[in-house]
Amino acid sequence: MRGARLPVLWLFVVAIACVWFLTLDARHLLRSDEGRYAEIAREMVASGDWVTIRYNGLLYFEKPPFQMWMTAIAYELFGVGEWQARWWVATSGAIGGVVTMLAARRWFGRRVAWLTGLVLLATPAWNLGSHFNSLDMGVSGALACVLAAVLIAQHPDATPAARRGWMLFAWAAMAVAVLTKGLIGIALPGLVLVIYTLMTRDFALWRRLHIVSGALLLLAIAAPWFVLVSVRNPEFARFFFIHEHLQRYLSTVHHRSGPWWYFLPQLIVGFLPWLGLSWSMAKIVRDDARPPGFRPALLLGVWATAIFVFFSASSSKLPGYVLPIYPALAVLAALALDRLAPERWRRQVLVAVAIWAIGIVAAPFLTRFGSPSTPAALYAAFSWWLAGGCALAVAGLVVAWRIGVREPRASIVVYALTLFVALSVVLRGHESFGRASSGVDLVAPIEHVAGPDVPIYSVRLLDHTLPFYLRRTTVMVESPDELEFGTQQEPRKWLPTLEAFQARWTSSERAVAVMSHDTFAVLRARQVPMFPVAEDNRRVVVANFESPRR
Repeated sequence: MRGARLPVLWLFVVAIACVWFLTLDARHLLRSDEGRYAEIAREMVASGDWVTIRYNGLLYFEKPPFQMWMTAIAYELFGVGEWQARWWVATSGAIGGVVTMLAARRWFGRRVAWLTGLVLLATPAWNLGSHFNSLDMGVSGALACVLAAVLIAQHPDATPAARRGWMLFAWAAMAVAVLTKGLIGIALPGLVLVIYTLMTRDFALWRRLHIVSGALLLLAIAAPWFVLVSVRNPEFARFFFIHEHLQRYLSTVHHRSGPWWYFLPQLIVGFLPWLGLSWSMAKIVRDDARPPGFRPALLLGVWATAIFVFFSASSSKLPGYVLPIYPALAVLAALALDRLAPERWRRQVLVAVAIWAIGIVAAPFLTRFGSPSTPAALYAAFSWWLAGGCALAVAGLVVAWRIGVREPRASIVVYALTLFVALSVVLRGHESFGRASSGVDLVAPIEHVAGPDVPIYSVRLLDHTLPFYLRRTTVMVESPDELEFGTQQEPRKWLPTLEAFQARWTSSERAVAVMSHDTFAVLRARQVPMFPVAEDNRRVVVANFESPRR
């Protein structure tokens, strides 16, 4: 029977992989992360400089380059595009899921391993994070490798050679995490291990981590770029390590503050399909705190809790920061599912049916969120996708509920795959907002009037997606936004005041400018000569010359 099921199993795996990867270009890039990191990689390829990071032509030292390197490699191999910009986050999510399944199998068996994969697949935060071009999933995939490798290395049946190999893999993954998002690649695993050993008094664990050889490997992988970029840019070290680490964590310098409970609603939504297992998951962690020896469930619980609290205590908060907790939660949820009585499981499915049914009812009311920058018509278009995804979920979940008594394992499979497909449908529907947000429809009108030698000014507006679609950078005017450091280092590359822009604009040089509707009104009130080229809900494009008719 098992042999007969294998072809079907792998058919499902291939189908899931197709949905996971082949939908990456179904949506245009969103601001700000998606456009920013796609554009940085494009500028790497265009300039040939893969050491000194630039964004919109200016020095940009907020993050290390690993994810942009991987994106740039995709551009070199396959050209510049949306799926190439997102392929590394999708790959990171897939790798994180696979290694977590390997760790679950090593400790808890094959069935729990497959359940772990299903849990992650239907976890909204992990699914959406794997299809949104942000560094959060890149670092989360690397940290999932760290967690999985430590778990596998500490199994009592691991040979010395296997333990050493897996621990070196963990150190290499930490190096990738550092090259993706900085020192949290070391700080988070270190924090977890310190708390775990204080709780268990298992200080012998530190002797099994191969710290000397592992640290040397980490330095060999991560240090060369940090040394090279510091040699070429002496201002890098202070900005990156002080401003982007200490000041970001301890202050609101980046204006990304939030209350201590900021991540709680995101955890509820991000892990919603499995929240009903929370009590059982907590009991599994608590029970694992008692036996002697290495305690994998306790480590998983400490991993999720410590990272969640670490970012909750930070003065800088963004939704993707807690993504690294979900692989640990997935294994604990899989353990709970493996022990769950069919009656309790069916009750959880009924709750899920009710939640998704509410989504169907609520979808038409999305139009009430319309605004000048995001008209109600866009919400109306998205509401059909949301309603369709919710209806699909309800239908599949009803099937999962009906078979829950006779085939509880099959019910879990149907439940997880249904939610995975429903989430994919809803995510695809977000293109209703994505196309308008990206500015892609402005590209053709701009290219019609602006040749390669005509400068394009971004007036009081850092547009994160338009430069990617234009395949060229713009000149910042007056408001540098997050490029303030770059404008300070290279002041000749921007115009610091609106008056300086007006003087340049009214010279004999042809130019094009992109600005908000409010800025357009200000300049028009000053009687600055402007010839409209194109506009959308967020931007107005103008030229300082009258363009020929098409």
